[in-house]
Amino acid sequence: MAKVHNRKTHERVKAGRPSARRARKSRAPKRSGRWTMLFEEGTAQMRELLGGKGAGLAEMSRIGLPVPPGFTITTDACLEYYRRDRQYPAGLMDEVREKMKIVEQRTGKRFGDPKRPLLISVRSGAKFSMPGMMDTVLNLGLNASTCEGLVRATGDARFAYDSYRRFMQMFGNVVLGMKHEHFEDALAAMKHRRGVTQDTDLRAEDLWRLIEEYRTIIKERTGEEFPDDPWRQLETAIRAVFESWNNPRAMTYRNFHKIPHDLGTAVNIQTMVFGNMGPTSGTGVAFTRNPATGEKKVYGEYLLNAQGEDVVAGIRTPKPIEQLASELPVAYRQFMEICALLERHYRDVQDVEFTIEGGTLYLLQTRSGKRTAGAAVKIAVDMVHETLITKDEALLRVEAASIEQLLHPRLDPNAPKQVIGRGLAASPGAVRPETNPDDIHGLVAAGGVLTSRGGMTSHAAIVARGMGKPAIVGAESIRIDEDAKQFAADSVVVSAGEMITIDGSTGEIIKGQMPVLDPKLTGEIQELLGWADEVRTLGVRANADYPRDARKAREFGAEGIGLCRTEHMFMEEERLPIMQQMIMAATEAERRKALDRLLQFQKDDFKGIFREMGSLPVIIRLLDPPLHEFLPSLEELLVDVTELRLKGDGTALREKEALLRRVQSLREFNPMLGLRGCRLGILYPEINEMQVRAILLAAVELKQQEGIDVVPEIMIPLIGHPNELRFVRQQLEVVAEKIVHESKVPVKYMFGTMIEIPRACLVADQIAEIAEFFSYGTNDLTQTIFGFSRDDAQAKFLHVYLQ
Repeated sequence: MAKVHNRKTHERVKAGRPSARRARKSRAPKRSGRWTMLFEEGTAQMRELLGGKGAGLAEMSRIGLPVPPGFTITTDACLEYYRRDRQYPAGLMDEVREKMKIVEQRTGKRFGDPKRPLLISVRSGAKFSMPGMMDTVLNLGLNASTCEGLVRATGDARFAYDSYRRFMQMFGNVVLGMKHEHFEDALAAMKHRRGVTQDTDLRAEDLWRLIEEYRTIIKERTGEEFPDDPWRQLETAIRAVFESWNNPRAMTYRNFHKIPHDLGTAVNIQTMVFGNMGPTSGTGVAFTRNPATGEKKVYGEYLLNAQGEDVVAGIRTPKPIEQLASELPVAYRQFMEICALLERHYRDVQDVEFTIEGGTLYLLQTRSGKRTAGAAVKIAVDMVHETLITKDEALLRVEAASIEQLLHPRLDPNAPKQVIGRGLAASPGAVRPETNPDDIHGLVAAGGVLTSRGGMTSHAAIVARGMGKPAIVGAESIRIDEDAKQFAADSVVVSAGEMITIDGSTGEIIKGQMPVLDPKLTGEIQELLGWADEVRTLGVRANADYPRDARKAREFGAEGIGLCRTEHMFMEEERLPIMQQMIMAATEAERRKALDRLLQFQKDDFKGIFREMGSLPVIIRLLDPPLHEFLPSLEELLVDVTELRLKGDGTALREKEALLRRVQSLREFNPMLGLRGCRLGILYPEINEMQVRAILLAAVELKQQEGIDVVPEIMIPLIGHPNELRFVRQQLEVVAEKIVHESKVPVKYMFGTMIEIPRACLVADQIAEIAEFFSYGTNDLTQTIFGFSRDDAQAKFLHVYLQ
């Protein structure tokens, strides 16, 4: 794929056109400030400067979609803020005031004016989408006087007070660092006193009392009064968004997704539009296609009389977007048209955030929609058929990790199951009433996500999809008791530590562990991989130690076996005792006698693998590990011998003592660098000879009996000097030639090696004069070049290095 991309770039330059970077620079609109840009001054290409959210708002403004006026503080300002030791860049707030004047002119409202107050949202937005990981403040600019101005302007006291209490709660959490629970507990207590269950059931006077309670809570928890000056609110909110770039959940998310930490976040300041102004207002999130399945159908949710955080935070369970057609049909039709337009414009699935205020639709965000692995493949293939994108673009749209997810097992649909609940299938865990962005550490660690509240566009669902983890949200039939660490579904109680299965494709919650089936590559996956085959330049072989592995490799499109590790074959139950007899043998004759018994097993193994692969190449590595790996551990034998001595069991004791002596004689201080690989074959050539005999006999018999023309590639491991390979190859050529000559069946074969120690790299040109092929052993090379133990480095210190 890289080759195709480079060729196209080369052709563009040859034709005399400017490079993509220069072309973008020449088209970029003029900027009205160093640290800030009005939405219409940006473009979709300016993600690094404006962040994804700002670039999306800029592009939607540029193409004439209904976006509330606003501007973006650039990522440059955030980076300068950190360079200046958390001090604002010079002139930043002056530019903010200038841009606010322009927004005031466009809206006919004034920031802080009690008569026609302008309220704004302050939202983060980095180059790469990080749903819910950084901070947002809505309804900023409210105080007692502007709130009463909002009451007079709208004639709706309940709406105004609801907006004010929401602002205080968000500001208290995001800017003042207070916990959500302090406010949620007060809200729950108010609903309990009023005897209602929904926030929307509270009256205006209830909400005003709640505002007064919030003021008291803030004073008690912070020691300061809630700030009433709108400009102070704005300045501290901008600072809080900058600070949220380095909050723990954002850093955890970036670490998981390998997003650099030096990009910074933009800050988007935008005129508020209100979804909580009554039954003709609402808010929602939608994807232009189903992000769980890839189906070409708008997929989303909304809530009437609500603000955006109610949907994405999973606090209330929203309605499916289709119901909007009956409740607000004009806004629904307009939104469907805009979804189609955005998808055509961006040529990708869009995740769109919207608000309806008094029946009028506004767009607050568009970004590339996160999707499951299966959906990513289906969407990419469908868009090629719809001529929206090319095959090359489709290949670049699907990450390699997504294909890997599709190779994971799936639940057996025919197995018996006890379904104890159902929720919304959000992504094909931990159990919580709802998740919020602070749960990112738990989401990373969890095997899956199950919540009793929230919708398919909540943070939990979106983040789980991005991580490739199963998720079920809004399972309202289950009752979660966080204190007791258990949940109940119907009459079934499930406690911490018990196994459940969640099916992120169907939304089923199943008691116990379900059996799984091997994956199958069908339909769109095969088509996409076929396109990859058309343009790739690398061949792909698989690791396979048994015929069943070879069969699966062939099914997945492997062009051969790149490594067959023969030591695994000796570990099987009926073979290990024979292998141990061979190791315990005192003479070469005894060793050869045991090896003759292993020959038939080895030959059958190789025939099975060759049969599955047909005429495709198969590389077989001769015995590589040290012999002690096939014997009991020294520690176990010492315990056994001690116990037998205490019991006085003479016969068994003599056998164990003989085994112990052999293990002690084979023991090495550093077995990875000891008697293994080609060194073992030089000391005990009969082991390699048996394996080569089995390989060639298998190839001969398959060609004679089944007409399969096999070309075995025999790997001599751990070569560090050309003389080692020369010596071992000469030994084994005699064995191979003898079998071919005696059978009178012409079989081609090759001898090669694995480059896996530093010395082999340095003399590779000399080794290449003797070897017919090379493979590269990156495990051993990593250990011997870096001096890392692969068994210890990751757990002990590499994770600290990465941080």
